[in-house]
Amino acid sequence: MPASDRIAIMGAGAVGSYIGAFLSRDGRDVTLIDMWGTHVDAMSANGLRASGTQGDFTVPVKAVHMTACTEAADPFDTVFLTVKSYDTEWATHFIKRFLSPTGVVVSAQNCMNDQLIASIVGYQREIGCVMSGITVALWEPGHVNRGGEPGRSRGHDVFRVGELHGRTTPRVQAIADMLDTIDGARVTDNIWGERWSKLTSNASSNPVTAMTGLGSSRAAAHPGARWIQVHIAKEAVQVGQALGYEIEPIMGMPAAKWADADQGDVFENLNSLFEARAGGQDWKSSMAQDVAKGRRSEIDAMNGLIVEQGLAASVPTPVNSAIVDVMRRIDAGNLAPNPSNLKLVRG
Repeated sequence: MPASDRIAIMGAGAVGSYIGAFLSRDGRDVTLIDMWGTHVDAMSANGLRASGTQGDFTVPVKAVHMTACTEAADPFDTVFLTVKSYDTEWATHFIKRFLSPTGVVVSAQNCMNDQLIASIVGYQREIGCVMSGITVALWEPGHVNRGGEPGRSRGHDVFRVGELHGRTTPRVQAIADMLDTIDGARVTDNIWGERWSKLTSNASSNPVTAMTGLGSSRAAAHPGARWIQVHIAKEAVQVGQALGYEIEPIMGMPAAKWADADQGDVFENLNSLFEARAGGQDWKSSMAQDVAKGRRSEIDAMNGLIVEQGLAASVPTPVNSAIVDVMRRIDAGNLAPNPSNLKLVRG
């Protein structure tokens, strides 16, 4: 993919700003599109600052408000769709008008949105991108921060890019090469298995920190939180297996182990994986960030999807169901984040 190709970031939140900052610094022709006017104005006036584990820099960027996009604009060759899952449908319809005839939409989102996007732009024009083991936050206009251990970068393949049909193509290799300038990136022939693995990882951590108000380190130190996290993952894997996904390892552990979490020795092993995170950086998950900002969470597209697919596959998902109920109450403003909410899930 030539460096001269035009790239759009549709949704310049934390993930979109993170990708946009590094690709802009790499000399790519990048336009960040967002509806948060204050953020767009700050980027246009002062550039986009990226800080965290990979250093601290500010880069000039092209940032535009959605209302400034016109049909007369030059079309984009690659669009990174980085909106929340519940905004996927309208955002895809919006950006489709600005795709070049051979342009593609790359879903760099949480959850399983690829089929919806493909149904709008065409299955030959959608590419999946899973971001693994990365935390980013946007707490103020014009400044995105990546969490993790200071000085850490390129510790593993963060970006896993794949065609829906699983074959390696020149365009998917070009996108992986582009993202490799940010952090480790590779092509995968199992984007669906990567997606379900990432869904399981997100579902087991995001709502637990969001509903308790605990950061990642404090949640890892809480036995009740860890029990819930293990059982969320167990149910998610069992559902994914029933649906026929070849689920990639989760936290370095084979999917089959998570499915057997009810076995005492297996549970202790998995529990220790979460416990090992205690004492590290006390980071807020993306869902916890949404709750803190008073935004709607992705609970329905995350744990809610696991429950929905579990019903279809006749796989029980009691812990995920309880998590969905608690998070919906928090989204509605009828319940506040508190560690005591763990009892509403486990009983």
